[in-house]
Amino acid sequence: MLLACLALSLWPIVPTAPSPRRDCAGGFRARMAAAIYRALRHVLCRALQPCAAPRGYRRTGTRGGYCRSTRVVGKPAWVRHEVLRLRALLPRGAGCRTIADLFNRRFAGHADPARRNSVCSSTVGNWVKANQYQVTVMRRNLKHRLPPALPRNLVWGLDLTGKGDPVGDVHAILGIVDHGSRACLALEAVKDKSSITLLRALLVVIEKFGKPKVIRTDNESVMTSRLFRFGLWWLGIKHQRSAVSSPWMNGRIERFFGTLKHSLDQLAVDSRDALNAALVDFRFFYNHVRGHQHLAGLTPAEAWSGFRWKINDSAGLNLTAVTKSAAAIAGLPPVQEKFWFEAWDGLLTGYYLRR
Repeated sequence: MLLACLALSLWPIVPTAPSPRRDCAGGFRARMAAAIYRALRHVLCRALQPCAAPRGYRRTGTRGGYCRSTRVVGKPAWVRHEVLRLRALLPRGAGCRTIADLFNRRFAGHADPARRNSVCSSTVGNWVKANQYQVTVMRRNLKHRLPPALPRNLVWGLDLTGKGDPVGDVHAILGIVDHGSRACLALEAVKDKSSITLLRALLVVIEKFGKPKVIRTDNESVMTSRLFRFGLWWLGIKHQRSAVSSPWMNGRIERFFGTLKHSLDQLAVDSRDALNAALVDFRFFYNHVRGHQHLAGLTPAEAWSGFRWKINDSAGLNLTAVTKSAAAIAGLPPVQEKFWFEAWDGLLTGYYLRR
C-alpha cells in the first residue's frame, strides 16, 4: 500500500512528451492522484499512529491493532453535595485542603463500599469556585432551618437578666421558657438573686404548668449552689448546665431575653412593682399575640395547646417556612374574636385572636 501511494504520488510527475491534446487530461489525472494520495496517507497515518482516546476516556493499551479504552468514571453526585455542604458548615477561612482532609477522613475508609470515596484539594477548589451561589444558599438554609419538634414540659430553660431604674438600681428578672412550645412560663422581677428565691419561684411554676424532666441553666453561682442542685434532685428534675462562656447552649431562653430587651431597653421603670406590671403585659404579648418563626407562625400559647404537633405531622418538616405557616393557619380552629393589643406606649402591638 505504501508503494501504491508512492507510485500514485509520483505518477503525475513522470515526464511525458508534450502534447497540446493531452494537457487537459494530464492536469485532471494529477489532481486526482493528489487527492487519492492525501486520502490514503490520512488512512495509513491513523492506522499506524497511537489513536487518541475520545473525550471522557483514557487509553489503557492496544490489542490486535485496535485501541482499547476505559471510561473515566466521575465522582458521584453525593460526593459533590457533601463537599459543598462542608464548605457551608465550616468557617469562611477554611481552605480547600481542610475540606478535602475532612471529607477523606470520613469517607476514604467507609465501611459501605458505595460510600467509600476521596477527593483532592484541587477538585474541592473547582467545585467550590463553580458553585458559590449554591454554597450561599446552603449557609442560609442551615441558619434558618427549623429545629425538631419537642413535647412540652420536656426541657425548660431558666436564666436571669436585669433591668436598671432611673436611680441606678438593677432589678433581677427571672425567666423560664419551655423549649418545645417556646411558651414563657415565668417572667418576674425577683427581690434578690438567691437559690431559695429561685426554688420558690420554680415551685409556683411547677404547681401551675407541671414538672419538666430537664431544666437547663448556665453556670451562675445561684444555679450551681448545693441548695439549688439538691432542690432539683429532690423534685426529680435533671439539671443540665451549659459550658462556661457558651450562652448558645441555652439559646432559647437567651433568644427570649433578646426579644424582651429589644423593647424593655426603651421603657423607663421606677420600681420593682412597676417592672413586674410591665412584665405581665410582655408575657401576655409574647405568649398570645406575637407569632413565632420557628413555630410556623403560631403563638407559643397555640403551640402549648397542641396545635403544632398536628401541623408538623400533616405538613412535614421538608416544607418551606411560608408553606408551613399557611398549613399552620389552615389547621387552626376558627377565630371567635379578635382584639387589638397595644402596650408599653406602642412598643408592643398586635392582634390577639381568641379561638
